[in-house]
Amino acid sequence: MAIILDDVGGDDSQASLDTIFALNFPLTLSILPAHAHSSQLAAEAHRRGYQVMLHLPMESIGKEIPEAHELRPGMSTTEISGTLKEMLESVPYAVGVNNHQGSLATSDARLMNELMPLLRDRHLFFIDSRTTAATVAFDTARSDGVRTAFRNVPFLDDVRDVAAIRHELSLAFKDAKEKGEAIAIGHPHPETLRALSEMLPEAQSQGIRLVHVSELVH
Repeated sequence: MAIILDDVGGDDSQASLDTIFALNFPLTLSILPAHAHSSQLAAEAHRRGYQVMLHLPMESIGKEIPEAHELRPGMSTTEISGTLKEMLESVPYAVGVNNHQGSLATSDARLMNELMPLLRDRHLFFIDSRTTAATVAFDTARSDGVRTAFRNVPFLDDVRDVAAIRHELSLAFKDAKEKGEAIAIGHPHPETLRALSEMLPEAQSQGIRLVHVSELVH
């Protein structure tokens, strides 16, 4: 089972990162680009042996607050390539990508067909966060020869409550055993990190092997 912590790079990320490092489990940190501490956090996470991903902002259908720069349907090939390049430069050591928001972008076949060869040429894998049932990102990545996988259990912390997150983790453990592998996504909220600190030590005794997400891409 792999656990990705999204949205690393916000204002309180340094405090969150200290808590994550104290957990001492093989978590994967997906870092937002172009924030004040994005590069610093990526380098520190890599130095400590955590896997780093680019949390790639993409346009959403909903009312989420967008990042200043994001991939949007209708962008030219040059714009997509240049935006990706800039974002990767601000998140050193990224070995893969998953979408931040992106319910509109990941359902746009043309945009995904433009993006995936760029990731393939950089030897980056793609994790589909599945923020919409209409996503074509995983299928496009696979058809374009990009190593890929998708979140296959519910988000851990849609409800920011320790008991609720513990419940979702229990279900994720169950799914991992039934499916053979699971990719879960949460966020560096205090409630999430507390639930992880309480639950992750139980994983091995339940027959769960925690791994970096790169072990689950195909």
